[in-house]
Amino acid sequence: MGLPRLSVKRCFIYMFCATGMILLVMNVRQRELWHAIGGDTGQSQTQRLLSDINNKPINVTGTVNAVDNIVDKFFDPSKRPWYMNGGTRRPHPAVKSKRTGRRIARLWPDEDSHDDRITNQLMFVPPDYNKTSLERKPKRIMVPHGMNEAKTGNDLFLWLGCPVNTCVITRDNPETADLILFKDYVSHVGRRPPNQIWLLYFLECPYHTQTVKNALVNWTATYRTESDIVAPYERWQYYDSRITQISQTFNYAANKTKKVAWFVSNCHPRNNRMQYVKELSKYIDVDIYGACGSLRCPRSQAQTCFEMLDADYKFYLAFENSNCRDYITEKFFVNGLGHNVLPIVMGAHPTDYAKSAPYRSYIHVDEFESPHELAEYLHRLDRDDELYNSYFKWKGTGEFINTYFWCRVCAMLHDERPPKYYKDVNEWWRGDNICTQNSWRENEVENGL
Repeated sequence: MGLPRLSVKRCFIYMFCATGMILLVMNVRQRELWHAIGGDTGQSQTQRLLSDINNKPINVTGTVNAVDNIVDKFFDPSKRPWYMNGGTRRPHPAVKSKRTGRRIARLWPDEDSHDDRITNQLMFVPPDYNKTSLERKPKRIMVPHGMNEAKTGNDLFLWLGCPVNTCVITRDNPETADLILFKDYVSHVGRRPPNQIWLLYFLECPYHTQTVKNALVNWTATYRTESDIVAPYERWQYYDSRITQISQTFNYAANKTKKVAWFVSNCHPRNNRMQYVKELSKYIDVDIYGACGSLRCPRSQAQTCFEMLDADYKFYLAFENSNCRDYITEKFFVNGLGHNVLPIVMGAHPTDYAKSAPYRSYIHVDEFESPHELAEYLHRLDRDDELYNSYFKWKGTGEFINTYFWCRVCAMLHDERPPKYYKDVNEWWRGDNICTQNSWRENEVENGL
């Protein structure tokens, strides 16, 4: 008995049914995934995430592995590196180049001048370190003054969970130290042994730090991105660098009836911010709280002040007291991005904010030729909720990380690298075009940049 003859019509019906079953199974599996992650009421956060990668829709069909990777990074903290909230992924010892025998890692400014290298340093473990750490002689870090958190001994490195923790902190015997950390100024510590490293730590900008002359500094630790160990006020890290924006369901403009707020106590800074705000206030309402304005909201009631900011205002002036490269403080990161308000920034160069801040999370004054032009744009944002809310799509794409300064110092101290030093650290710190008393726009015109 022969096989039944299949007609074209019957083949089409079979194929149609089979395709339908496959799509049904895939749909059920996808629904289960969405439900497991965020519930199935309306459009889930994961669906919004996957449909808004840098404002471009993606095709989920046929990319299950890619989707799983994105979901893992966003919704499974254990997949994240150890320095992120809930992260458990620990670094492995660095690989050595077969050609040179030197470790492969971008840790120092001359190895990667376009990045702050913070995450590279956080994930650095010297080759063979895990095999020999128990028998390694601990590196001695002397702190002659300041840095109250630097308790003597090894406890700090163990408490922080540093991947490289064979270091001890001392407050005396500088002649036995592998590294001496000088905070704010270089003090006299006696004769300097060969190969001892001097690390200069500055947190304030050049206008508010002492001149350092005739000091053979090896490493720098400042907020500047070309420092050897970058120590920023805050450090933003995306969960996935390919995803800088996701759709939001919250209307950040809702019920806000006031325009611009500013909390300020220093009325005579070096960057003419007071004059700028005075001109800006001619074209848009600016409420000034503190010693430089007519309104009061004391620091003792900071929580109440920021709740008012979230509820009433659309814009916040995150103006630094100095216009210096990379100088971006808590005025922006905490007071601005830490609340549901759109920060207007002045301080570091626009390219510095672009490197340090979440994408489209702020407005820089130098984007506009005048305070009048800025005010006109703020009025436009005030009238257009959709445009205003587009500045909040960064929320949920990452987090501000702990940069574990002491862990990185210890790890870098174990890196076998040729010695280096600054010929003139004072010139590096406060040289030409590091700071400007005018706007960066005016500074570049004056210097033909």
